[in-house]
Amino acid sequence: MKAGALLVSLLLSCTAQAAQPVRYCDHPVYPPISWSDGKQMRGLAPLMVHAVMAKLGFDVELVKLGNWKRCLLDAAEGRVDVVLAYRTQPRDGFLQFASVPVLREEVAIFYNRQHPLKVERLEDLTRYRGGLLFGESYGEAFDQTVARAGNIEWVSDSRQNFGKLIRGRIDFIPHERRTGQLFIEHLPGGGDIGTLPTAVAVDYLRLAVSRHSPLAARMDEIDRELQRLTDSGQIERWLNQSEATYRDMVVQPEPQP
Repeated sequence: MKAGALLVSLLLSCTAQAAQPVRYCDHPVYPPISWSDGKQMRGLAPLMVHAVMAKLGFDVELVKLGNWKRCLLDAAEGRVDVVLAYRTQPRDGFLQFASVPVLREEVAIFYNRQHPLKVERLEDLTRYRGGLLFGESYGEAFDQTVARAGNIEWVSDSRQNFGKLIRGRIDFIPHERRTGQLFIEHLPGGGDIGTLPTAVAVDYLRLAVSRHSPLAARMDEIDRELQRLTDSGQIERWLNQSEATYRDMVVQPEPQP
């Protein structure tokens, strides 16, 4: 009886643990990777996170925090379990990163063609005013050279940032090339925005787990599922699907005569 009661207790405990949803937050202004349509989070990232967590037996609870910096802070404190992020030395202190990357990203410098930049090396950017989103990092070299030079204005929304660039209030925005080009396609004044040919950095987005989360002990399982999704082409299909979805959402119908 004692053994049977112990087994039942263990089974109930496991069931309760499995029923506890994984808390996930992400960049709410980062199409086609992740963005909010006002009702739900869309994009490659939430599709991938739900699929990986389902494989591990977890439901996912989306945590809406409004900006990327708050998302990272909550992951550091253990209030959030999962994020999708670049791996940096400071983030290694509070996040466990998957070995299998989700996506290769190229970071470009966006500028206003009416106000061209003369940039041959990273240090040249310190002569200009830049715009970044709270919590963003583009590698140690960029962060130390540019982000700490005192010429960066920090905002929480990409639309606000690109709007400032179009109006000439800032001179450049470092941004993922794919995301930035998709974002400005239908942005009023977006035709004036160009990109410098040389990338600031090339990095990889990775699924990351808070070191306070029980998921940190299951990174091998997470890596195996990420590898399966990559090898099967599912990651690429989700990316293409997300780009098409975003374009469909932002294109406005032509006015009727």
